[in-house]
Amino acid sequence: MRERSDEELMKAWSGGSMEAFETLYSRYRGPLYRYLLRLAGTETGANDLYQGAWEKVIAARRKLPDKAPFRAWLFRVAHNHAMDGFRSRQAETGLETETLAASSPGPADLAAAAEQRQSLESAVQALPAEQRDALLLKLEGGLDLDEIARITGVGKETAKSRLRYAVARLKKTMASNSTEVKHEH
Repeated sequence: MRERSDEELMKAWSGGSMEAFETLYSRYRGPLYRYLLRLAGTETGANDLYQGAWEKVIAARRKLPDKAPFRAWLFRVAHNHAMDGFRSRQAETGLETETLAASSPGPADLAAAAEQRQSLESAVQALPAEQRDALLLKLEGGLDLDEIARITGVGKETAKSRLRYAVARLKKTMASNSTEVKHEH
């Protein structure tokens, strides 16, 4: 028996099948949460965004355009929800919403892989918001350039440029971190 496509599951869910919803939820729980976690920078923020995004998806389930890929629609709903939340927080506090991850050194006994992962996560958080968002939609959402452009409301070339700059910046940051580590030892 072949696995049902997202679109088939979405249609069944719109018709009232909770089993179809549970399958979709299970399928996208990890990628969507990781995307929102990296956008928010904290587990608390990611949990709030994740819950709110699924609430919006549930409310809009009958509005999925025909022929629209579910994955792109899901990440667009989550992206828009996150951006609305960031804008409202910025309006409330008057502060910029871009959060930079704290770069606290780990204990000396941490494995090199864990240190590198933390360094990469910090570097991703330090990216400008537009570049970080494009990169996370690509990596966590598995979306292509056209879908990223549609979700973020920019042209395909702009989305491509944001991805290119994000990758270049990460490479530069990781290379300089690698050099610093070598000089420390």
